[in-house]
Amino acid sequence: MVVIKTNNLTKKFKDLVAVDDVNLEIEEGECFGLLGPNGAGKTSLIRMITAVSPPTSGDIWVLGGDLSAHSREVKSALGVVPQVDNLDPDLTVLQNLMTFARYFNIPKVEARRRSMEVLSLFQLEDRCDSKIRELSGGMKRRLLIARSLINMPRIVVLDEPTIGLDPQAKYLVWHKLTELKSQGVTQLLPTQNMEEASTLCDRVAIMHQGKVLTIDAPEKLVSSYFGDEIWEIEAAGEERNNIVSVLESRGLEYENVGGKVHVFNVDADEWITGLVRSVEGLRRRPATLEDVFFRLTGRSLTE
Repeated sequence: MVVIKTNNLTKKFKDLVAVDDVNLEIEEGECFGLLGPNGAGKTSLIRMITAVSPPTSGDIWVLGGDLSAHSREVKSALGVVPQVDNLDPDLTVLQNLMTFARYFNIPKVEARRRSMEVLSLFQLEDRCDSKIRELSGGMKRRLLIARSLINMPRIVVLDEPTIGLDPQAKYLVWHKLTELKSQGVTQLLPTQNMEEASTLCDRVAIMHQGKVLTIDAPEKLVSSYFGDEIWEIEAAGEERNNIVSVLESRGLEYENVGGKVHVFNVDADEWITGLVRSVEGLRRRPATLEDVFFRLTGRSLTE
């Protein structure tokens, strides 16, 4: 079942096209990643899907209905983890959750039960009486994720959920998000963390300059663009020019990346190993989603 669908979705700010004719279909229970550099249009897209910002043109369907006609019902079924901390610093951890529960008309007794449940989920139950200013950055991040679950949402939007977390907290969050997915909760995950996207996402969309460039499972994207491995050749000057000339004559795919030449989709290892004077200038490694990201969006800053 498709729970989020966009049709020719566009958002303009005067002459700037932030989201350009985007078509998406997100299935119930999947974790769907949105990848892209700063300014790619991810935030504008999310703001439209969560009924915060109206589209300039195009349509959005969420949970089977037109978003413009039932935005209140959609918001009640959403959990949103913002990238920026918006917790109330004057309240305790528990008070933050209890106050947030009021927006969903959750009875006080039930709100407290759910609050303690989500705090336990993210190992924060011993901090329920702490003021927000007493928490570490990682604890605040976990609390924001816990807060997003207070209304038992069918869809959770997680904007960079593990930003600023240490490795232990990051893996705790990943584990809990995987558990949520197993319970049928749909997750929309805008992130610039390629490891996170590869670990959590069933599919990802890579955005650049407002457009969706490609959509598929992370492992399928890697395989289709690079195969299984990448050869990194370190060479300079005339040797580098000769290597590139040979690669082109053999019809091999390559990229110039800084001081290296990346070669991919290679069928015969001997085509590569015979190119360099010494093995020290040659490295073979698995291809990653980050390689796909850079190939599609470039390596230059575009802010």
